[in-house]
Amino acid sequence: MDSKSIVFFILLVFAGCRGGHKENKIADKISEVSDSTLIFDRKSLDGWEITNFGPQGPVSVSGGNIILGMGDGCTGVTWTRNFPSSNYIVTLEAMRVQGNDFFCGMTFPVDEKFCTLIVGGWGGTVVGLSSINKMDASENETTSLRKFEKERWYRICLVVRPDTIKAFIDDEKVVNFAIGEKELSIRPEVQLSKPFGIASWNTTAALRNIRVERIEE
Repeated sequence: MDSKSIVFFILLVFAGCRGGHKENKIADKISEVSDSTLIFDRKSLDGWEITNFGPQGPVSVSGGNIILGMGDGCTGVTWTRNFPSSNYIVTLEAMRVQGNDFFCGMTFPVDEKFCTLIVGGWGGTVVGLSSINKMDASENETTSLRKFEKERWYRICLVVRPDTIKAFIDDEKVVNFAIGEKELSIRPEVQLSKPFGIASWNTTAALRNIRVERIEE
């Protein structure tokens, strides 16, 4: 991909973070620019493994989506190939199909630490990072509440830098966290999602258009 295409791609990604109502057109344009950022080929779990949580539900690919079936706890997939440790953007679309808990628990690296972005947890409405200073997404400074409809796609954008973590849902910035001296960690339930994985909790979820783009330092 030439330099003009790279610039165009980055502009589109940030536009997508800010403007969820244009998500489908943006996703189509990004596909035209480059498929090298896609880490889900819409056809198979190539590059992924089903996370062996134990009581997980079934995982499949159907209609160009990853389907995380409802289990007794976490159901998810973990990326098995190289993944950046910092200075990157992840974009994806996620949908709660059935259930009332988080339909996107995205575990990700921040240099040598790990953290999880929770979307729709703790009964279905909590958004935030787990964990900060050992406090979960339901009880720390990133906590917010949002209503999520079933069978509706939400565009999620995560921006990770050494000193900050930002997250957007559709056109709304939902996390703007300066790391500073704060301690990042993950809950034991998602240890198997490292270094990068996506899970649901007692919920059937669908995922699509999963992309990773490095940010130049």
